[in-house]
Amino acid sequence: MLLIGNGTVLTMGQEPQVIADGAVLVEGEKILQVGKTEKLRLSNPTAHYINARGKLIMPGLVNAHTHLYRAFAKGMGPVGEAPRDLPQILKRIWWKLDKELTVEDIYYSAMVELIECIKDGVTTVIDHHSSPSKVRGSMAALSGAVGDMGVKACLCCEVSDRDGATTTLEGILENAGILLSCQDSSNSFLRGLFGLHASFTLSDETLRNCSTVAAKFDAGFHVHAAEGMVDQEHSLAVCGSRVLERLNLFGILGPKTIAAHCVHVDSREMDLLRQSGTWVVHTPQSSMAHAVGAAPAVEMLAKGVAVALGTDGFTCDMFESAKAANLLHKHACNNPSGGEVEVQQMLYVNNPRLAAGMFGGVWGVLGPGAWADIIVVDYLPSIPIDDSNWPRHLLYGVSGRAVETTVINGQVRMLERRLTEVDENAVYTAARECAAGLWRRLNHKG
Repeated sequence: MLLIGNGTVLTMGQEPQVIADGAVLVEGEKILQVGKTEKLRLSNPTAHYINARGKLIMPGLVNAHTHLYRAFAKGMGPVGEAPRDLPQILKRIWWKLDKELTVEDIYYSAMVELIECIKDGVTTVIDHHSSPSKVRGSMAALSGAVGDMGVKACLCCEVSDRDGATTTLEGILENAGILLSCQDSSNSFLRGLFGLHASFTLSDETLRNCSTVAAKFDAGFHVHAAEGMVDQEHSLAVCGSRVLERLNLFGILGPKTIAAHCVHVDSREMDLLRQSGTWVVHTPQSSMAHAVGAAPAVEMLAKGVAVALGTDGFTCDMFESAKAANLLHKHACNNPSGGEVEVQQMLYVNNPRLAAGMFGGVWGVLGPGAWADIIVVDYLPSIPIDDSNWPRHLLYGVSGRAVETTVINGQVRMLERRLTEVDENAVYTAARECAAGLWRRLNHKG
């Protein structure tokens, strides 16, 4: 047994509580009990004890949309002329980078990102992968990294027509492979979706083929939707309908599907998202970085759309993503009181709901029977923290690097800022070598 105590417990969930001098008792992969430290220590004297030293004890976080392959873009200078809009960003940066990835790059990029996730208190990631020149084996490399780091993950491989028919077919087969692997695997914390890039790089034939294959596995999709106006313009020109309407025609939407971004959606598309039960994942930092606008996340939530929060690979820090979402929506809505409730809903309610739907079990709460995904955060508030104001404490007082200890499935993966299962220096040394090689290839091709 594991007992994490002497902290301020934030139970979260449907009826969140703040328990002063609280503790969480873990048996196996699940939480057994939550209560006062003294009582739980006395009744469980043989449990391995972690002293939180008065700091916050709360559930681990979920990143609902990220790209583990993007780690080596950090610090990379522009290749060629600087981009000025989303199509240029894709063509001059991301589509150049993903084509140069090797299987080794994929593995070490994922390892680096997952180390950062653990350091930032993220215990579950929903990833969207792209490596057109190394499609085959990409899911095995990612699965290997996920297994080595002990993080819960949902994986997919991007399908796109932009690199030719052979690559398109490889992407479809790689998605089928990860979906079959997840069905047959004893690892209940590895899941798959069917990955699609975006409507404007997918033909009707490809969408039809992907829908047919995904249906054999009863799988949902993970697709970029209406991130930039180019997506809507293409869809209107090709089939006379908007992006979400087009995807719906091919059976892409539904309660198992994630539509990332949804920056440029109209009221009809919001109704379609709600009616179909499709998940939207808001990525505020990448939307600002790519200058595509502010997704109408507040309006979508008000309409009953299920909106979760992700990072698009921009960061691994979900606390940081929440701060960005809060500020973006205050600015976009011209309302200094807007955003806070919606951000809380996305990160602490909807993200766990999304994960629960994928993996099963109880997520995002410290309570008996819930998965034992727990973090200890170095935050000693200067003002009282209670059942009503804890969201604002987290929003304005906490960042990912304040996380000291991360427990996933009852296993301690980081203790007092030290990884317990992985040689971090060895991983980063190998990653730097991979990144240097990737940059050389990119600069050589220009």
